[in-house]
Amino acid sequence: MAMTNPTEPLLMEDESMRDGLQMESRRFSLEEKLQLFHLLAQAGLRRIQVGSFVHPAVVPQMADTDALIRHIGPQGDTLVSALILNEKGLERALACGVRHVSMSVSVSETHSRKNARRSAAEALASMTVLIGQALAAGLEARGGLQCAFGCVYEGAIAETAVLDAALKMAASGVREINLADTTGMATPRSIRSLVRKVGEALPRVRLSLHLHDTRGLGLANLFAGYEAGVRSFDVCAGGLGGCPFVKGAAGNVPAEDAVQMFEAMGIDTGVNLEALCAAVAFLEEKLERSLPGRMKRVLDQRRGCERS
Repeated sequence: MAMTNPTEPLLMEDESMRDGLQMESRRFSLEEKLQLFHLLAQAGLRRIQVGSFVHPAVVPQMADTDALIRHIGPQGDTLVSALILNEKGLERALACGVRHVSMSVSVSETHSRKNARRSAAEALASMTVLIGQALAAGLEARGGLQCAFGCVYEGAIAETAVLDAALKMAASGVREINLADTTGMATPRSIRSLVRKVGEALPRVRLSLHLHDTRGLGLANLFAGYEAGVRSFDVCAGGLGGCPFVKGAAGNVPAEDAVQMFEAMGIDTGVNLEALCAAVAFLEEKLERSLPGRMKRVLDQRRGCERS
């Protein structure tokens, strides 16, 4: 599959149940997570990352990921995904029956030591082996490189370092690699440049982007990635998200804003905006605050004008 295939359909993976909820102090029950999942699936999101297999002492919000996946069960056209960071996580993934997993490491030495408690080189070598094991076990796996566009602790990350890591990860046999702007430092120019370099080196590997809106460039970076040929993007309903190991990390690109942007330009997303905003409303009700995404407020205001 060529990374720059212009006829490839757009895929948005919603990560509000993992990247979004992991930062929230308000614990969501299993029943509430199931409600959120079904709202997202009914909106037409075809891949949903529902949790991560991490120790509950580190991320308490993810403690019931195994049970959640068992309750969700097979979902037909909606692919359920989860994040794996180590061997124990892979064991749990295989035991609960999830079909798709994301497996990522940081290309930033400092972030890697804070996040994985090992050097970037050690983490990459270990994860590459683990990806091979996941693929051999029959799982669909996506590799990921965190801090690919910069690190708040180290500043700029050399594109050559990211490319070298991508080549090593691709050697595991993985068919998709996610380039993550973990600290929200990317610009449209850096998105286009890195996507081009990695895409040229790995033309048969599907590239996806994980973008944070820390500096207000989330949508601009997302569209720059689209123009560069990327067709898979991570988003979060409402703009939830962030990394507990990154100072000042803001949320992901709001799913509803991304849907609006693409649809307004005639690019089919397969997602129903009204239904997606119902999921945002559910999150705002449970969290008792407004979320950063704009389109739910736009639709609410439009309904108010129509009633007046």
